[in-house]
Amino acid sequence: MTPDFHRTVPVFRIFDVAKAHEFYLDYLGCTVDWEHRFEPGMPLYTQVSRGDLVLHLSEHHGDATPGSTVYTELTGVRALHAELAGKNYPYLRPGLEQDEIGTSLTLTDPFGNRLRFNEPGAAAQPSDGAPATGTCG
Repeated sequence: MTPDFHRTVPVFRIFDVAKAHEFYLDYLGCTVDWEHRFEPGMPLYTQVSRGDLVLHLSEHHGDATPGSTVYTELTGVRALHAELAGKNYPYLRPGLEQDEIGTSLTLTDPFGNRLRFNEPGAAAQPSDGAPATGTCG
């Protein structure tokens, strides 16, 4: 049987649940899908999401490397930028960047992890209008 990949969910290391909630829930607009602790007082492992954006956040040592980056394609990057600019989040005032692959918005969470949201431009699309695809291995 050939592998059939369904979804990729990045894991980001966090060190403070309140700061993670302030960033991912209050600022970015995600919701908590579920939380897991082996017992009270143990590190948190949780899933947050907003639409098709799904992230795992972990306080567990060794689950992820702080300072990682996830690249996410979306439509409406300018609307997301305007939404975030309208929030009173004192730690981040991101701008939009335009390059050969599209328009991007990069957010850095309180733990140094980066979320790079990119809306592909015309130059990044195949001539038939279908999304660009690639293979590995």
